[in-house]
Amino acid sequence: MFITFEGLDRSGKSTQAELLRAAFESEGRDVVLTREPGGTELGERIRKLLLDGDDAGSWAEALLFAAARAELVDRVIAPALERGADVICDRYIDSSLAYQGVARGLGVDRVLELNLQATRGLLPDKTILLLIDPDEAAQRGGEDDRIEREGAEFRRKVDAAYRELAQLFPRRIVPADATQPPENLSRLIRGQLRQLS
Repeated sequence: MFITFEGLDRSGKSTQAELLRAAFESEGRDVVLTREPGGTELGERIRKLLLDGDDAGSWAEALLFAAARAELVDRVIAPALERGADVICDRYIDSSLAYQGVARGLGVDRVLELNLQATRGLLPDKTILLLIDPDEAAQRGGEDDRIEREGAEFRRKVDAAYRELAQLFPRRIVPADATQPPENLSRLIRGQLRQLS
C-alpha cells in the first residue's frame, strides 16, 4: 500500500504517519516512512531551500516541490513498492495541488499534470486528510517556516483547497477530524485502511 497524509501544518500528519508505521510494523509488515519535501539527500536540500530560503515565485516553488518529489519516487517510494513494502509519506502531490494549485492560483489541473509527469503517474492508494480549523492549527506551536509565515488568510485558502480536493477525489482522499486525541484518530485511520490491506 502507498498511503499519504495531508493537511495544514500542525494538523498532526507526522504523528499519525509515525503511529501508522508503528502499527504496521507490529503486524510484521515491511514499512517505509518518508516525508516531503525530503526523504533523499537532494530532497532534503530542496526542503531547506523551500522552507528556510527567500521567497520564490509560485511556479518556481511548484517546480522545486515536483523535483524533490520526482527524486523521492525514483529513489525511495517506487523501489519500496516494487519489493512489496508499504510506503507511508508525510505529504505528497495533494500538497502541491492545495498550496500551489489552489492557494497560489496556478490551477489544480496544471499542477497535477506537472506532478504526474514528475512521478510517472504514481498516486497513493489512500490519502488521509487531517482536517482542523486553520486558527487552531496555528495555535499548536512550533517554528514557522517560510510558507507558514504567510499568515492566517493563506492558511484559510489552503484549508479550503484541501476540502475542495476531498470532494474532487472522494475515492482516494479520506477526511479525518484532527482535533481528536492522536491514539483515537490513529485507530480510526487503521479501520479505514483495513479494507485495502
